[in-house]
Amino acid sequence: MRIEKIAVGPFQSNCYIVYGEPGGDAVVIDPGDDAAAILRRLSRMGLNVTHIVNTHGHADHIGANGAVKDAFPAARIMVHGRDAHMLRDPAANLSAAFGYRADSPEADHLLEGNTSFQAAGVTFNVEHIPGHSPGSVCLIPQVEPPAVFSGDTLFSGTVGRTDFPGGNMGLLVSGVREKILSLPDETVVYPGHGDITTVGVEKRSNVYVMTDSGANE
Repeated sequence: MRIEKIAVGPFQSNCYIVYGEPGGDAVVIDPGDDAAAILRRLSRMGLNVTHIVNTHGHADHIGANGAVKDAFPAARIMVHGRDAHMLRDPAANLSAAFGYRADSPEADHLLEGNTSFQAAGVTFNVEHIPGHSPGSVCLIPQVEPPAVFSGDTLFSGTVGRTDFPGGNMGLLVSGVREKILSLPDETVVYPGHGDITTVGVEKRSNVYVMTDSGANE
């Protein structure tokens, strides 16, 4: 599995292009903005996008869905059912609050927790971790070395905001501890914003989610 990271838009959201080999199929995770930059990167590597996956429905993670879908009409837009309405609703996806309109074509497939899908030669496990939004998910590709795309649930040294509609800090923290920090320490965490980190680092140093045992390691 190969990963290209592109920080897009005014909120510098991390868009990830996941693929096996240049010229093959690809998954685009959270194309939030800067569609031209994303499409240039895809074109340069000759990739064919089969899946567009949103870790949640906020505007800074869905804004370029439509442009990528237009370029790859067969690509399937995927989001959790509890965030699906945000794709078409600027008020719900928060773009209206910031003075612009972000929308997306409707989802082709609704994600659920404790399920999996295959794309670009990789099996992705889906974990539903509400708290940043009701439908936030994390994607765990079945690869070595282990990895997780954490969206806006877990960042390097912090966690996602929970003061937006539908936010819940208790659910977010418990979900991260149960479903992400239980992964091997060497698991690479690809967050929705900021720097890449690892599960081990966050267990030991992230004061929002580390447990007593993690603090004592």
